[in-house]
Amino acid sequence: MTTAREIMTPGTECIGAEETVLQAAEKMTELGVGALPICGTDNKLKGMLTDRDIVVKVLGKGKDPAQTKAGELAQGEAVTIGADDDAEEILTTMAEHKVRRLPVIDGHDLVGMVAQADVARALPDPQVGDLLTALSTD
Repeated sequence: MTTAREIMTPGTECIGAEETVLQAAEKMTELGVGALPICGTDNKLKGMLTDRDIVVKVLGKGKDPAQTKAGELAQGEAVTIGADDDAEEILTTMAEHKVRRLPVIDGHDLVGMVAQADVARALPDPQVGDLLTALSTD
């Protein structure tokens, strides 16, 4: 079975919890991504920051992205997947938590990111349909 390590995008960059949301938006633009893991000063994963979070939780609420820290938007423990977990486990985790991207962890180290599209390419068609249905329902 295909593992997260085999289908992930390696070399994922974090946004520091103390960095601003504006810096996060600039980094997203530079990297061409819609989400970044939030890492604390201890280099541990604190959560995920998405472009939607920036729009809804910062701009939509009239907050200044140059003054708002990325760490303020981290919500509890981040949902992750182990590097050696298989595609079935990734599918289950994404569907259960209704997320389209998962940070990939090897021990305590962030080693990559696996996206819905990565899983879709690794799974048979019926399972892909199940994932899309699970992520699309409220």
